[in-house]
Amino acid sequence: MFSKIAAVAAALLALPLNITPASAHQLRSGPLPMAAAVDLLPLAAESREGYKRTNFKHWIDADRDGCSTRAEVLIDESRVQPTIEPGCKVTAGQWYSFYDGVTVTTPGGLDIDHIVPLAEAWDSGASAWTSERREAYANDLDAETSLVAVTARTNRSKADQDPAEWLPPLLDARCTYAADWVATKLRWKLAVDERERAALAEIAAGCGQESVTYEAAP
Repeated sequence: MFSKIAAVAAALLALPLNITPASAHQLRSGPLPMAAAVDLLPLAAESREGYKRTNFKHWIDADRDGCSTRAEVLIDESRVQPTIEPGCKVTAGQWYSFYDGVTVTTPGGLDIDHIVPLAEAWDSGASAWTSERREAYANDLDAETSLVAVTARTNRSKADQDPAEWLPPLLDARCTYAADWVATKLRWKLAVDERERAALAEIAAGCGQESVTYEAAP
């Protein structure tokens, strides 16, 4: 009897070691040197065929707290306590647009930028996703590198261009921007094309100790 009890106890003690927790596939990776992170990006040709912005449902209220994704980013990134009116309408605060080094106090002058634009995501893998996954991408509040409040002017000058075609006008922002781009693509398992990878590698070579940290999307 004792031997049977001991055997059961031993099996129970061993059980946690044999179970893979649900979070095991969402472990945070990094910090990685930026050049090494660039090397992890899968290489593939890009295609814009079939893209429509409406393929990505965005600015939803995922947690049903009354605030859209846009409002959530504005609230989170304001450097002072933001003014929030009924309906979660953000009317004032203080935001630093790191693309151009401009401080903004009224949200009307800001866009919420997808670090990797929706069209670029489509080109590099999202065209094969479900609509639910594209919605999750477009409203990704779980990674600091996914969405950022910046001046509307710089966001619109960027449009859907990748780092081979556009970089922030503020030189000091370029290493951070490129690292965030790489982190977002790794998080969502998006590919890069040859020109994009070459541009990112060149930026990484001049960014010294810049590192990339990311967590794989669910």
